[in-house]
Amino acid sequence: MILKEKTWITPYEQERMLHIYLPDDLKDDERLPVLYMFDGHNLFYDEDATYGQSWGLREYLEENHNRLMVVGLECSHDDAGKERLREFSPYNFYDEPWGYIEAKGLPLIEWMIHELKPVIDENYPTLSNREHTYIGGSSMGGIMSLYMALMHSDIYSKAVCISPHIYPMYKSLRNDLEHEMMENTTVYISWGGFEYREHYTFATVTDQNLQIIRALFKKPGVDVLPHCFKNDNHSERSWKKELKVWMKELNL
Repeated sequence: MILKEKTWITPYEQERMLHIYLPDDLKDDERLPVLYMFDGHNLFYDEDATYGQSWGLREYLEENHNRLMVVGLECSHDDAGKERLREFSPYNFYDEPWGYIEAKGLPLIEWMIHELKPVIDENYPTLSNREHTYIGGSSMGGIMSLYMALMHSDIYSKAVCISPHIYPMYKSLRNDLEHEMMENTTVYISWGGFEYREHYTFATVTDQNLQIIRALFKKPGVDVLPHCFKNDNHSERSWKKELKVWMKELNL
């Protein structure tokens, strides 16, 4: 089942929609792992998705009988999408054609940890420990998930970082790669061969991802699952195809 529940984001003083998945055949005494995801409107239904193409996550979970709860946070749709870049970034950055982006992601991360998660754990049948708490997203949601895995592995034991938009903010991210992480943390990170128009940019992004992967591999007890999908681009359609890969590799 898909539930749509309104939530209040305290640091933004805004109401926002949560898109929540629970198995239809949930047992009375059953408790579930929780995957928190960004861009919840793109996860389940084409009619809700920004570009009319969802990930088809509900169908996948039902067909494969995954025992998992998903909590998808809808992004801001203000300022022609530019506000989403602000909210879903832990770092200030400059990027064409958006210009300078002043990050608002850190207060959102604190809200997700200290307000959203306790509310979900109190009102839904969750397994609330870090072993069963995960984070995931694509593009800007991917960079947020990567940052949260780096800085808050005491909360999230698995991170799904799909096509993280690291290119314009890599220098800032690099400083945080030295942060200590808890053991038994797994990070899935991917990028596509057709995400960028220029070969130089793709080569640069590939090098950045490889540096991130190497840094993570050096951390005791941290596992990394890297993937480069050479024929895929930066789109919901590509990420729908990728769904089965990270679901199986992360054992969700």
